[in-house]
Amino acid sequence: MTLVVTAEPVPLKTDTDGVVRVGKTRVTLDTVIKTFQNGATAEEIVYRYPSLKLADVYTTISFYLNHQQEVETYLQQRQNQAQIIRKMNEAKFDPQGLRDRLIARQVEQAS
Repeated sequence: MTLVVTAEPVPLKTDTDGVVRVGKTRVTLDTVIKTFQNGATAEEIVYRYPSLKLADVYTTISFYLNHQQEVETYLQQRQNQAQIIRKMNEAKFDPQGLRDRLIARQVEQAS
């Protein structure tokens, strides 16, 4: 019997918004890598995100370890985008004003 060794494709897909997702799930590369960086094993990641396949998580971690600089650059870009969007939303919808209105409504309902 001969073992046939073939290269497995990396289970990463970029969606129309430029977000990299793992396998055929909505779980992002950001989520898997941050969870891994926080000390979770591949098995723990699959436990937390059951739509993921264990083999896909291992392959994703392997890709990250082999392309750390590129992935870190991507993660930093995503973090920068999130900060810009957060600031835009806070400018449109003042979170302090919302909090005050919710507290006022809660007091009104209690009385």
